[in-house]
Amino acid sequence: MKATFSRALALALAAATLSGCAALVVGGAAVGTALVVSDRRTSGAILEDQAIELKAMNRVRDVLGERGHVNPTSYNRTLLLTGEVPGEAERTAAERTAAGIDNLKGVVNELAVMGNTSLTARSNDSILSGKVKASFIDAKDLQANAVKVVTERGTVYLMGRVTEREANRATELARGVSGVQKVVRVFEILSEAELAAIEPARK
Repeated sequence: MKATFSRALALALAAATLSGCAALVVGGAAVGTALVVSDRRTSGAILEDQAIELKAMNRVRDVLGERGHVNPTSYNRTLLLTGEVPGEAERTAAERTAAGIDNLKGVVNELAVMGNTSLTARSNDSILSGKVKASFIDAKDLQANAVKVVTERGTVYLMGRVTEREANRATELARGVSGVQKVVRVFEILSEAELAAIEPARK
């Protein structure tokens, strides 16, 4: 029963993502307290990541216009760029533009040089993200909300502040989800001592 509920919750969050930013904000308001409590970033870092994503989206759009489909995702000031661009010049331009944002630790450029994916493909990616999140929720040995999941064209990107053990477990679970083509780790690795120092502050 619990496993069924957790899968439904993760899929519902993925569905909210599909319907745009407004729906995501509403969904975040409904479950926001639980998510923030278990997030290993400070509240300030969470707000800063949101600002970084917005700046990256606007600046890349100003540079590329409608040439490409770029998704910026920031976690603890590391910015992941996923999506598609028509050429290497656009790929480089997107990274250079994003790298100019203040307080950024670094940019991980995973943009593919190819045509934009279809809405159906993006929907499938969102559903796949939901399934991966559900597998994390079902696991008894992993704090699900410590890992952020981004999926593009069947490739799952994992972000978060985790220990090596948690990173390996999350990778193993994600690889076991049907439909996942590849798993890319974009983790910030913590020692067990660093995690122990963070956890009391989150409770």
